[in-house]
Amino acid sequence: MPRTAAELLKTTRSELAPDPNANPFVPPVASGRASLETLAALALEQHHVIPADHRAFLHLAQRATEEPAAAGFFTMLAEGEELAAERLGAFTEACEVDQRRMQAYEPLPGCQAYPAYISWLALNATPTDAVLSITANFATWGTYCARIAEGLRTHYGFTDEACAFFDFFAAPAPTLDEQATAAVQAGLNSGSLDEKRVYAYGRLLQAYEAMFWTSLAGPT
Repeated sequence: MPRTAAELLKTTRSELAPDPNANPFVPPVASGRASLETLAALALEQHHVIPADHRAFLHLAQRATEEPAAAGFFTMLAEGEELAAERLGAFTEACEVDQRRMQAYEPLPGCQAYPAYISWLALNATPTDAVLSITANFATWGTYCARIAEGLRTHYGFTDEACAFFDFFAAPAPTLDEQATAAVQAGLNSGSLDEKRVYAYGRLLQAYEAMFWTSLAGPT
């Protein structure tokens, strides 16, 4: 019996889930051992990641002219990046990063590999394949954000406003999940979804995600 979209999403997330103990950056933040300089690097990198992802998601939405569910999914993601950008400023200020430092900052190659690959997917992957691979990765990102937000409040005294960027990504998004399920189901129904390609995309996304955190952990 063919798998449903919900089943495929569940198994893909499970198969691509990273080792929870492999992240070298989040545990020091969660326990208060990371320096403010390390937190500042995270803020500075996100100022490059967010606009890049926003443009990539908009491009995927525009490409999905014959896949309305996928188009809706990526439109929601792009809108989410806009909201995240609005919340990033307070975290950046709490890390004592001013405009001059932002303009002088040179992003780390290991941190920017992830948004670069999202852009590659926006150009080369079918929208439905991209939905499944990106959704599988988001579960990992949301878990990390929840731990960071808790650590910032508990050990660094950051305000709710300063933690709002991470709270946003850590919060459940049932509407987005429903849109992803609809997009994947449409791909299954049409036969356009390629599970082998999706797994390859997802594996690379998780590798680049790991590279992001490893690069940031250098000065910890």
